[in-house]
Amino acid sequence: MALLNFRRETVAPTDRPLPAFLDGFSMEVMPRTAAKIPDFRELLPAGTRVYVAHIEGTPIEEMVATVKRLRDEGFEPMPHFPARIMRDALQLRDWVARYKGEAGVKQALLLGGGPTTPLGNLDNAMQLVETGAFAGFERLHFAGHPEGSRDIDPKGGDKMVMQALHMKQRFADTTDADCAIVTQFAFEAGPMIAWVNRLAEEGITMPVHIGIAGPAKLQTLIKYAIACGVGPSLKVLQKRAKDVTKLLAPLEPTELLKELARHKAANPAFGIEAVHFFPLGGIKTNATWIAEQVKG
Repeated sequence: MALLNFRRETVAPTDRPLPAFLDGFSMEVMPRTAAKIPDFRELLPAGTRVYVAHIEGTPIEEMVATVKRLRDEGFEPMPHFPARIMRDALQLRDWVARYKGEAGVKQALLLGGGPTTPLGNLDNAMQLVETGAFAGFERLHFAGHPEGSRDIDPKGGDKMVMQALHMKQRFADTTDADCAIVTQFAFEAGPMIAWVNRLAEEGITMPVHIGIAGPAKLQTLIKYAIACGVGPSLKVLQKRAKDVTKLLAPLEPTELLKELARHKAANPAFGIEAVHFFPLGGIKTNATWIAEQVKG
């Protein structure tokens, strides 16, 4: 029996926008963090999409075992395929074959990845697509950066980021796979809303799965925000850090998500389709917080 009650009520979005906005959320884990959870069925609703991040140096065997375990427990695993940690297309096809053969994988997140220097001759998500390795996949997601990415645009701005998204949109328009953009986390709703609206103006119609940092101590959030290249919204954390009384108290994304939820309820065509959580303060902590918001 699940420890957390995820029974969902039928709620009018304008009455309780946050529970409706959280419907269909996803969560990201790594093999080492997943190993600390005895049974994901005690924490997450059946069928939840669980991304499995592939950090440089993680053996593919650990990745596949984690993905298989999630599949066996009734979830929809979506492994990361970071281009820059692969030697070549042959290794990519080997990884895809393992995921499909051992864990029934049919969804993937394609991205350039963290290293600035590629291990081999693959550098970005579109190169992964062009190998043809993901033919027959039901769903393909691409990384998005509401505050830009210094890895992609070293001089600042988002010219190269937007060019890449246009290329991915052209692919999305021609494939049978469902495509979406899953974003890096940030800490301000206004810039997120403006970025999603800009995508629509640019003709990028792939739905957005907005990245949200789950409840965590302020020091933890700042550490990950700096490591992940979070941009201007980092000042929200820095401002809070000036109040020493708030350093140890967990920071929850409640108000951020409520603002996004209200905007979505008032603008049903708004491009955010789902919420994607980065459980920086722990998977159980994040799952418990979500259950409390859903229950109201």
